[in-house]
Amino acid sequence: MVGSVSGGCIEDDLLHRLVTGRTAWRQPGEAARTFMRYGVNSDEARRFGLPCGGTLELLAEFDPAVEPLQVLVDALAEGRLVRRTVRLIDGSASLADRSAPEALQLNADFASQTFGPGYRMLLIGAGQLAEYLATMALFNGFAVNVCDPRREDLGSWSVPGARIVTDMPDDAVVAFRPDRRTAVIALSHDPKLDDLALIDALATQAMYIGAIGSRRNSLARRQRLGEHFNVGSEARVREDLI
Repeated sequence: MVGSVSGGCIEDDLLHRLVTGRTAWRQPGEAARTFMRYGVNSDEARRFGLPCGGTLELLAEFDPAVEPLQVLVDALAEGRLVRRTVRLIDGSASLADRSAPEALQLNADFASQTFGPGYRMLLIGAGQLAEYLATMALFNGFAVNVCDPRREDLGSWSVPGARIVTDMPDDAVVAFRPDRRTAVIALSHDPKLDDLALIDALATQAMYIGAIGSRRNSLARRQRLGEHFNVGSEARVREDLI
């Protein structure tokens, strides 16, 4: 048994149901189901120790085919969003690409969920502010890369779990391949480094692009991007989200 679905409230009963087979939790007159509910009423909530008084709804899949799951894993590795739909009566599943995240959909026949790549963050500059931001991002489930070609600034880096990259920022952004669940944030205080990252980041699908700076510095940055690097006004609007 790996992982948890309730922090220990229902695991024993769930394991019993799964080991004894789906017929153990089939209601009279029903076909074999792959869908379970816990905490439907107060007595059941007390029985399973659900302290919040809420309801858990679980979809169990018995020995799903490996090949479609590998297709899903490969798609996520490529930064794609994929909608997976499971037919509840027999557990058959299908995959479809999606252009934007969608909420879970559930009815009497199907359960559909959008899966996407994990949330990632690329920080430019290994200063103290980047350490604070990396710590918060890691705590919230982001995979964090920190890019700084200035090796002398990496000597004091003290946040475990963040991957250090010493490439130039533009190369780091290209290699990072930002997608819809990626944030790129320039914190080096060096326009030569921050601008390189922003130029390439603004051409991606990153969900958030930011750079540190005062209002005056931000205005100067937008002017540089437009006058010297031919970054269009539409891209600079995204940079205004900083």
